[in-house]
Amino acid sequence: LLRLINRLAEPSSGQLLWDGQDVGALKGRPLRQWRRRCAMIFQQFNLCPRLDVVTNVLVGVLAERPLSTSLLKIFPAEDRARAILELDRLDMAQAALQRAATLSGGQQQRVAIARAMLQEPDILLADEPVASLDPINAEVVMDALQDVCRQRGIPVIVNLHSLDIARRYCTRVIGMSKGKVVYDGAPSGLTPEVVDRIYGSRNGRQGFATPVVAAA
Repeated sequence: LLRLINRLAEPSSGQLLWDGQDVGALKGRPLRQWRRRCAMIFQQFNLCPRLDVVTNVLVGVLAERPLSTSLLKIFPAEDRARAILELDRLDMAQAALQRAATLSGGQQQRVAIARAMLQEPDILLADEPVASLDPINAEVVMDALQDVCRQRGIPVIVNLHSLDIARRYCTRVIGMSKGKVVYDGAPSGLTPEVVDRIYGSRNGRQGFATPVVAAA
């Protein structure tokens, strides 16, 4: 679903509407503009390990800058200042000149969030952002995403398998099983019966399910 929203996958039918615009029909420059407005955070961070942290964050403005100067890692002072500010909001400014490869998983994910926020997006998508993190770092990353949502007014859609995290952080849960919505409501409504519908029967019938959680 997240890849459909970001148009990394093409919809076979139906519509993807954002503010009355059919995102699924966008092509060329309008599609590139949409991808800038619709920032995405990936499970595996997708940082360049050999580059320093601040340059990884500056990747968020590549769509707006000339290719030639970007390849030479020449960015305006304003962009660098914005990148440092985004890192500081995530308590990562002190690591700005470190190589990304030297960071822990939780630190790398916070850098990925800073990169996404440098795009000044209208919506933020997070695909299993804490799946490869230990509980402490998972909490730090989810706190950061919640702050983005609450303090900056940006809707965040998070793909999760942990219902405990969903209950703690999210205001709306959409449970999906085999491509169909089986639950749409508040986290408090995740009763054992609802969870059973999402993840499959206790009697041995297996279903593949991905709860998609919108923290809005």
